[in-house]
Amino acid sequence: MSPVALDAWYVVQTQINAEEKAARNLMRQGFEIYLPRYLKRRSHARKIENVAAPLFPRYLFVRIDMTTQRWRSVQSTFGVSHLVLNGPDPAPVAQQVLHLLQTREDESGYVKLDQRPKFALGGKVRVLAGAFAENLGLFDGLADRDRIAILLDLLGRKVRVSIGADMVAAA
Repeated sequence: MSPVALDAWYVVQTQINAEEKAARNLMRQGFEIYLPRYLKRRSHARKIENVAAPLFPRYLFVRIDMTTQRWRSVQSTFGVSHLVLNGPDPAPVAQQVLHLLQTREDESGYVKLDQRPKFALGGKVRVLAGAFAENLGLFDGLADRDRIAILLDLLGRKVRVSIGADMVAAA
């Protein structure tokens, strides 16, 4: 069994879409939390907007001083599913992990993500959302600032489609 750090950061898994709720309730109990967020592009009803989203959906970090705070109370906090454990004890997170995330934050407190996709020309990609969700295609280049071109196999032939860069991942 590894020794538990006396004052360290730990990972909390939250209930679905309850990161903010869990954060508020943990802060009310006197815990320090860190919920890294980023600006996510969302298109809805022909409107594109940037909305704040958790960088790690269903997870946040909580600082616990094992000498003065009761870590087991985290487990029964509204919005929290459970504290991530290593055996019977909470699993600490290296301070460098949080520091690296915080250094990538902009002046508004949002983590900046790399904007350009890192796909090789002809590389396989998977569409994550939209009308072509779960289809495999080939990266065919950049269409504009926020969109990429991919080749999809539709109806027996390759069709070039322009799609949001955030809607595809490497396959």
